[in-house]
Amino acid sequence: MRLDKFLKVSRVIKRRTVANEACDAGRIVVNGKTAKASYDVKINDIIEIKYGEKIIKFKVKEIQNVVKKADTEAMVEFIE
Repeated sequence: MRLDKFLKVSRVIKRRTVANEACDAGRIVVNGKTAKASYDVKINDIIEIKYGEKIIKFKVKEIQNVVKKADTEAMVEFIE
């Protein structure tokens, strides 16, 4: 699954266009490397999102195309 779609489906970022813009701006890092929106997300990837001074870091646990809001917690595991 594409990175921008994964971020939207997992509800880490609310809209796919916002996820796409964050990738274009270089604010999303996967496994230590700046990632494009087209990056193919895999289980156990470590993703970091930079929001100004704040950094959100999480591990991909599960990949699903359609998820109910209550089940999104199973997709990612937040790290610190």
